[in-house]
Amino acid sequence: MPFIDGFDDESILSVGHLGIVAGAYDSLGIANIIDNAIPKTRNHNLTHSQAVKAMVINGLGFIERRLYLFPEFFDDIAVERLFGEGISREQINDDVLGRTLDAIAEYGPTELFNDIVANCLIPTEYGSHCIHVDTTNFSVTGEYESDFNTEGIQITYGHPKDGRWDLKRFVLGMASNQHGVPLFLQTFSGNESDKETLRIIIEKLQNSLKSGEKIYHVADAAFYTEKNLQTLGQHTFWISRVPVIIKEAKELVKSDCQFIPCDDNRYSYSESFSEYAGIRQKWVMYHSKPMHEQQSKTFDKNLVKELEKAKTSLRKVCAQEYACEPDARIAAEKWLEKNHKYQFSELEILMIQRKEEKKRGRPKAGEPLVNSYKITADIEYNDSVVEQERQNLGRFVLATNDTEMSADELLRNYKAQGTVERGFRFLKDKSFRVAEVYLKKNSRIQALAMIMVLCLFIYSMTEFRLRKMLVQSGETVTSQTKKQTQRPALKWTFFLFRRVREFSFVEGDKRIKRITNLNDELKKILRLLGGEYEKYYC
Repeated sequence: MPFIDGFDDESILSVGHLGIVAGAYDSLGIANIIDNAIPKTRNHNLTHSQAVKAMVINGLGFIERRLYLFPEFFDDIAVERLFGEGISREQINDDVLGRTLDAIAEYGPTELFNDIVANCLIPTEYGSHCIHVDTTNFSVTGEYESDFNTEGIQITYGHPKDGRWDLKRFVLGMASNQHGVPLFLQTFSGNESDKETLRIIIEKLQNSLKSGEKIYHVADAAFYTEKNLQTLGQHTFWISRVPVIIKEAKELVKSDCQFIPCDDNRYSYSESFSEYAGIRQKWVMYHSKPMHEQQSKTFDKNLVKELEKAKTSLRKVCAQEYACEPDARIAAEKWLEKNHKYQFSELEILMIQRKEEKKRGRPKAGEPLVNSYKITADIEYNDSVVEQERQNLGRFVLATNDTEMSADELLRNYKAQGTVERGFRFLKDKSFRVAEVYLKKNSRIQALAMIMVLCLFIYSMTEFRLRKMLVQSGETVTSQTKKQTQRPALKWTFFLFRRVREFSFVEGDKRIKRITNLNDELKKILRLLGGEYEKYYC
């Protein structure tokens, strides 16, 4: 069989959806931003921007291989098509990855990502009215010796959200806009508290993202502390859930108040104002019908379990002896105060007599006896208390320091918090396999976290662009349920391209390359995305 340029005369290489990833990378102009920030300074084949592009293509490959498996990932990939003529898979290796991660770490992962966001994201088009802030943590393998005298993060033990108490971890903080596009990232040590990290992210966001519009920082209940509210003050607008451990919130949830229906008929609300932490703010208590139904099922199951625990607790009280009847009655009342869901169906204080000295046998005639008292009791549910607690199910309190915001707008803005949580689920997809990463240096872990969030950034921006172009053109594509839609999930769109291949063959003294399995719907998607995407499938 004849050979040309070291290859068989015929070859079939995969392109799949990776041309879309490469097109997005190009259309956003990320290469120029990276090369300006960390230019090529050594005599090597690939620039840092090409190495980052390779990591992004690997990261968005969705084939459940580790993010750093170079060059194995590119074994059957059309490398020249994606990276340019003369680029081979051997040039995309572990040394390239390490060199680029070191350069990113030296420049600053947060700073480099900020540069990309500032140059790629158009605020008027993609929106930053609400910035949703949250944190998660990632377990990693390896020892990662702690050096607390150095700057940067510490890979150390903390509270794992994946249940892996045996592994060290790092914390990733991220902020996303209302469309799920990440705007900011920062890595923290594995034992950092959410209460601190959320405030730090918001403070840094204010310095890095400049916008003429009113911006709300949305966070979960971990953010809501006196220190955080006082630090941010009255003029940094925020939205947060109020933790029910705060006495004022606990009393509000238990209060008897009138609810007003929301625009979303699943919710109703009651407004009030608070001066918690010395900050004037609006508190809105909501009642959610779906949450009420869900919590009611759990509540009924727990009632049975809690009754058995209460009876066990009461038996311990009844087993004790008391010096007088009032002492016994006080003990019974104290138990009832701690277990307010119940009331006594039976309660009797009995006097018992025993010998002064604890000897076996019956007391002799005339032997002095000691009187003591014991409680005999049984319990049942206090129906009024149980009913009141059942009525309070499905309630939660949201707060904002913009006292002019309506209850409906407050609810809508907070519910969009799911965008950043979906982003974390994306980052924890098995495709990344971060839990198996061992990069030897803490700094490389930080740089790798930036690459992960960059993958999410490119994914989100491409999904937003495709949906926008479908709406503008009036076109639709086939969804996972075989229906036509203008809001396809990009991962499903990627799946549609799974059979696209580059077929290469020799004709005379030339090598001819053709794209196969590109049907009309796939061509439509590429046309809508634009020429930067189409060129990889020509």
